Parts: sequence; C-alpha cells; structure tokens
Amino acid sequence: MQIKSIGLFFTLYVIAGCSVNAQESNREIGNKVRNLLSSMTLEEKIGQMTQVDFAVIGAPEQLNLENPIDQAKLEDAVLNHHVGSILNAPYTPHNKAQSIETWRKMMRTVQAAAEKTRLKIPVIYGIDAVHGANYTQNSVLFPQAINMAATFNPELSFKEGEITARELRVAGLQWNFSPVMDIGRQPLWPRLWETYGEDVYLATVLGTSFIKGHQGDDLSAADKLPTCLKHYVGYSFPINGKDRTPAWIGERMLREYFLPTFEAGVKAGTPAVMVNSAEVDGIPGHANYHYLTTILRGEMGFKGFTVSDWEDIKRLYSRDKLAASEKEAVKIAVLAGVDMSMVPFDFSFYELLLELVKSGEVPLSRIDEAVSRILTVKYQAGLFEPKPLLAEAGNFATAEAIETNRQAARESIVLAKNDGHVLPLKKDANILVTGPAANLLSVLNGGWTITWQGDQESLYPRDKLTIFKALQKKSTGKVTYAGGASFDAPIDLQKTVEAAKTHDVIVLCLGEKPYAETQGNIDSLTLDQAQLDLANAMIATGKPVILVVLEGRPRIITPVAEQVPGVILGFLPGMEGGEAIADILYGDYNPNGKLPISYPRSTNGITPYDYKPIESFEQNTYNPLYPFGHGLSYTSFETSGLRVEKDKINKGEAIKVSVNVKNTGSLTGKETVLLYLNDVAASVTRPNKQLKAFKKIELDPGQTERINFTLPPYALSFIGVDLERIVELGDFKLMTGNETVNFSLTKQ
Repeated sequence: MQIKSIGLFFTLYVIAGCSVNAQESNREIGNKVRNLLSSMTLEEKIGQMTQVDFAVIGAPEQLNLENPIDQAKLEDAVLNHHVGSILNAPYTPHNKAQSIETWRKMMRTVQAAAEKTRLKIPVIYGIDAVHGANYTQNSVLFPQAINMAATFNPELSFKEGEITARELRVAGLQWNFSPVMDIGRQPLWPRLWETYGEDVYLATVLGTSFIKGHQGDDLSAADKLPTCLKHYVGYSFPINGKDRTPAWIGERMLREYFLPTFEAGVKAGTPAVMVNSAEVDGIPGHANYHYLTTILRGEMGFKGFTVSDWEDIKRLYSRDKLAASEKEAVKIAVLAGVDMSMVPFDFSFYELLLELVKSGEVPLSRIDEAVSRILTVKYQAGLFEPKPLLAEAGNFATAEAIETNRQAARESIVLAKNDGHVLPLKKDANILVTGPAANLLSVLNGGWTITWQGDQESLYPRDKLTIFKALQKKSTGKVTYAGGASFDAPIDLQKTVEAAKTHDVIVLCLGEKPYAETQGNIDSLTLDQAQLDLANAMIATGKPVILVVLEGRPRIITPVAEQVPGVILGFLPGMEGGEAIADILYGDYNPNGKLPISYPRSTNGITPYDYKPIESFEQNTYNPLYPFGHGLSYTSFETSGLRVEKDKINKGEAIKVSVNVKNTGSLTGKETVLLYLNDVAASVTRPNKQLKAFKKIELDPGQTERINFTLPPYALSFIGVDLERIVELGDFKLMTGNETVNFSLTKQ
C-alpha cells in the first residue's frame, strides 16, 4: 500500500478542505490578482518580490523620533523601487521593541506611502513574533516553543496563536515569521529552543495548533494574520551543531523526519514559507529546486509564497561560492523557487533581477508566478481593504491572556527528580536562592525578547518577577539571594557558602544566558566551570539543594543532578516563568510538564528516543539522563488495561485503542498519556517506538478514566525502499506506560 503524501495528515489539526464560500472567495481573489498583474510594469512586479529591513527606511536612532521612519528613504523604497515588503523592528542589530503607538504610526506611514503609488498595492510588514508579540512593549510573552511542546497541550498552543495574532494586530503588524517547524534533533544547535522538540508527531500537533489559533478561518479578520513556516528544510540538523552550517540528510531521513511537519503546516493553511539559511547535502536551501519546487509545490501542493532568510540569496555568491556573481545568485534563487528576497539592506535584488528579466535569463512567467502568489496572500490577509485596528483595551495584555500565559508556563516546566519528596517546599522554609539564572527576567525568556538577542535586562518590564522575587513574594519565611548576579559576573563562593549556613534549603539556578541564532553557537553542552564550582560548593554545605535549570538546549547537568535530591528543568518558560516556577516549588501547582526531547547524560550521548534497533544492540544503549516524555508529579498515576479493539486489522482501517488511567496519589493532577507504536518487522529498519498519539487529562485522587485513541491508517506508514510512503502488512506493537499490546495488519 503506497501513500503519495509525504507528510503527516492529522485531520484534527489540519484543514481537510475548503468550504463553498472559501472557494468563491479564492476565485474572486484569483480574478483580482490576474487583473492587477496585467496592469503592472516589470519594475512594479519585481518590487513586490523585494523585502528590505527597517534600516533601509529608518531615521538615525539618536534622533529619538516618535515615528522613527525617514520619509524620504521610505518613499525611495516604496515609490521608486516599488518594495512590496518590509521587516523588523527598529533598530538593527538590536531590534528594539516599540510601543503600540509607535508601531501604529510606523504602519500608517508605510501604508500612506503605498497609497501614493500608481496601483496602491499595500506593503506587507513582517516580524519575528516567536513567543508572542515580542517586539511590542508590554505584550504577553509566552514560553518558547520547546516549553510549549513540554506542555503536550495543543489547546494552549492554539491560544498562544490567538493571543499573539491579536496583539500583533493591535499594533498594526501584518505578518508573523513563525512557527518554527524544524525538528529539534541536534541539541547543540542554538535554535533548538525555537522548535517543538525531537518528535515529528508532537511538533506537528503543536505547530498546526498554533497556526490555526493565529490564522483562524479568515486571514483578513481583524484579530488574525498570516504565519510563515521556518525554515524549510533541514536547517535544524547541522552535523557540527553550529547555526547555519551544513546538514547531511538522506532523502529517506528527510521524508521521514524533516518534511512531514512542513507539509502539516501547509495543510493547516499557512500562506508563507521561509527558506533554510544553510545547506543540505551540498545544496544551499535557496538554490534547491528539488526542495522548493518539486517537493514543496509539486508534492505538498503549497500555493503561497516563499521568502528568503536574511541576505541568503546574496550569500549564494559571497559565502557559499555556488554562484560566480551576485547577479547569478539572484538568477539561481529565483529559478529554484524563491518568490521574495529578504535582501535586506539595499535594492540590489531588485536591480539585478530587472536586468535578468530584460536579458531573458529569467523568464517573465516566473516573475508573474511569484508576484501572483504574493498578491494573493495580500488579498487574503485583507491588506487591500484594511479593517480598523483593534482597540488596545480588551485586546492587549488582558488579564485572561496573562493567566493563559502563566498556565502555559506552569504546564511547560518539568519536574525531573524529587528524591525523598524534597519538593514541594514549605512556605516558611528559609531559602537561599543562588546562581546566575536566579534573578534575571532575560534568562526566563531567551532570544527574540524585546531585542533580537533578548539579553537587554534593563528593558524588561519591572512588574514581572524573577525566580528569586517570585519565591520572596510567596514565602512566609526568609528568602535570600547570594552569588552570581549574572553569567558574566564572578561568583563569591565563600560569601555564598556562609549565607547557606543560615538557611534550610538551597535553590540553585543554573543555565545559559540569552542568545539567538549564530550568537548562541557553542563547542560543548557542558556548563561553564564557574557554575559547576558553585554547584559543588552548594552541595558540599550538606543542605538540601534543588537544581533549577533555565536554558535553550540541554546543557550537561549530570554531575550536579546525580548529587541533589530535586531537579526542575525550566528551559525558557517566558515572562510568567518566575512565578510559575515558584508555584511549583511551593506546591501551589502540581507539575505536569513532559520532556519533548531526550535529555543527554553526556556531551556525546545524543540519541533520540525513537532510536533504531541497532542502537540498542550489544554495547549501544539509549541512556539519557532523562528520557523523552519524562516528567514527575506530586501525585502518581498508573495505566492499565491497554487494549486494541481488534487484534487483526484490515489494511485501510483505523486502529482503535483504549487504556485506563488512574490517579493513585493524594493530589489532583494532570497526566499525559503517550501512545507509541512499533512496526515489528519491515523492509526498512523501523524505530523501537514512535509517538502516534497523546492525551492530557486531569484526575482527582483515586479517580480512573478510560481514554480512547483512534489512529488513522497513515500512522502505520513509513518511507519505503523506493522512497515512497508505504504501509506494510504484518505485526505491530502499541505501548503506553509499562504496557504493550499486539495486533496484525492483514489484507481485506
């Protein structure tokens, strides 16, 4: 049985078809696009394919203007070069968050310039709002994607999408470069925290839920706007772990692990795709016709437009040495399938592409194709007939949105170890809080927060609480901070050890300082020696030590974690993360986060949970510090009675599975039931298990609930010998908790 679709088609989260009204709307938009295109000059068309950074239109920062746009520069871009898109917050390289009013003035100014053009085609303004409207002051900033994956809660991801879109719209912004649909299977990679983890199914569900919340059923709605999938494809798997370096991914692995999430995003209706900045198997993403056209268009059926990443068309010449000149680089990228160029600082793309079309090296039909796609999205997003902006009151940083954010933070935090029930702490305990991650808001949020790198602590809102301040707020005892005010300041070990003597327990906060993209490159996952020295000194006091880790990727904590009774993995829980961690430390919230990655025990112990049989043969073992799906609670749960409806299932039938879940502890809590599948024997080696379904439920003490899963026939498929997705007859196993059940797939 062959399945032509290369990706995961989950009907619960992916658009299954268009309504009659949607079809009529698409026909109407198609007619408008054709009419508009027929009246455009070549210059106007190529301008639509050109995207420039704010710096091209910005006034000098030192002028401190309420509206930081230089009118003459803007008109040169929009009127003379017909630029169709602008991106970024003022000012590169820091990209500072702006007030709602400043954003609104900027957007009005940009669109007013567009109104002066001959055809009045609106500019689409894009922004990286990766965990909320992070370039708008005082917005609701959610946990980063790796944390949202740890919630195993698609409803929260949907709400994040809703809230992010609404707050962007309040500011007048029009296009979000999010979500990241790359799979996080290389823990050194500094963008791991922007992914939904190492599992294809989990990333698909969380990512498509975000898209649906963000876009709804009508991109032109006053509280919705387009998303953009990043970064197509293979960007997240560099062999050396460094950002923007080569990946070596065979076609089978690509189709099994890296393409499905993107196809799911396409099926969910995203109208834009951003291209991989690096290269796969020697072909840069921006030159890869096979990926950008044959697969994305031909196989996935993507109808929207593709946009380059930062300066990456130029880099085909300047960095990759694929092109002999910048002009040839433009030709290669456009013919490969790139529709819009994030140039970003000049009009070179516009000028060179104009020459290429006039000389016949790039056919006009390719220009018309790209521009039609861009104009279609502008019509779909309602940019030609803009609605009044949403009022700030009731739509921005509402109490409900902040509470949703705090709940997301709570559900994203993983209790990894709790020996002797050292947690929760008593409210009257005397606590020493120490470590460089203890008293910084930036460490809770990471990159893409207020500034690009997220490291400007002075710009963070003063009404939000660090871990230390949140513990102080909730405590009835003494909570003291000592040692390690930042990652760059020296730690006074002697002073911190002395302080520990008068406290009952130590909350040790370690991790990473904020970073984004290439600036986060490291050579080892090992923590720096200063943090390890602090940890050893705290352990040597003999006081109970609770390790709290804030990080964008799994730094090696094994020597510390093995010696302390309690470990909390916070990753990047967002602006409400300090209070959420305090809620868990004090037991005001029962933790239920689960790891969306395998947490390595050692720097080279990088094996994902869905390892192959050969990886557990003889001396090869899956031995992480904490496995995928790990996460403790202050109560306990037990699964029983795992059952598949029929032990022989006909090809093409859905598989119906049920299992009992019981809260065997003394507190109400949430449990995520993970359902895995193993294909016992196949023509291509299959993983020991793969996640195929999950469900999060809340149970009172002693309560039992029977939950049901229905797996589509697609869940049994894999990429076969001929690189086609197939389902083979034979035996399968289903697993959850400590239980396993078998069934066979047979012919009808």
